Amino acid sequence: MEQRQLGHSGLIVSPLGLGCMGMSFAYGPPKDRQEMIQLLRTAVARGISFFDTAEVYGPYTNEALVGEALAPLRNQVVLATKFGFDLKPDSAFNVAEKMPGLNSRPEQIRAVAEASLQRLKTDVIDLFYQHRVDPSVPIEDVAGTVKDLIQAGKVRFFGLSEASPDIIRRAHAVQPVAALQSEYSLWWREPEAEIIPTLSELGIGFVPYSPLGRGFLTGAILNHNQLEKNDFRANLPRFQPEALAANQALVQLIQLLAVEKQATAAQIALAWLLAKQPWIVPIPGTTQLTRLEENLGALNVSLSAQEVQNLENAAAAIPIQGARYPERLAQMVRK
Repeated sequence: MEQRQLGHSGLIVSPLGLGCMGMSFAYGPPKDRQEMIQLLRTAVARGISFFDTAEVYGPYTNEALVGEALAPLRNQVVLATKFGFDLKPDSAFNVAEKMPGLNSRPEQIRAVAEASLQRLKTDVIDLFYQHRVDPSVPIEDVAGTVKDLIQAGKVRFFGLSEASPDIIRRAHAVQPVAALQSEYSLWWREPEAEIIPTLSELGIGFVPYSPLGRGFLTGAILNHNQLEKNDFRANLPRFQPEALAANQALVQLIQLLAVEKQATAAQIALAWLLAKQPWIVPIPGTTQLTRLEENLGALNVSLSAQEVQNLENAAAAIPIQGARYPERLAQMVRK
């Protein structure tokens, strides 16, 4: 499998990563632990080397799962985790109803790093992201704290998530940012306006989360009733019945190209991202081996520049209904 470098950082990873959140968090009840351990190890066997988790997923349980699964394979994988939420040891919350507040104070970052190292069963975090920008802490202080952790050998690379161009520039001036993780897919193309040009200029890699539109672009979600009550998608504006029905037009467009290319809709959505830039590494999540293998099949789908342009032009003509987050969570992401 050909590898990709995240910007100019020197961080080399597989062209597709694996988002691990849904194994423990957000998309209904946690999945069977042993099955997820086997899936994670199978992903490594299939060539995936880039795994994404966070302390808030669970909270804490997803990092522990990833750590247990990948400790025997540690020299074959790149582990990415995140700090930035105000979690306590006994934190418990329902992501469908409420998220914890933000906390990127230096002492909190250092404490999170130590705890994540323990849960991940490793002596170094390969990529340490600020999960969400904390407006109460200057980004220079955040970057400086991670720089100290890098110098101490506890972290290898610094990342940001859902950060604006100004925040990215200010952080990068203190400690080079290896990667930005933000939502990006055929139904959320906002990063194309300012984010991607900024990353290109600064030599920063891009790690799109929800590259399959939280599963929507696979064509598998046709009805709001398919979502379990504790699946946080059930509360997202884009997944409400009226919006969900209107947004099917985008899936149908992708499916047309999929038929032509003898691929699936998911593979077309991922192939489109992979064709955009050589420093873009999507991290689709899954809890099923069949979906993992389907996603990897995107690496065999080649889209020409003209096919990419045609797909984008057609997609741009389809008005997407619904915001990506409800208002109570929107303050934690760039609009």
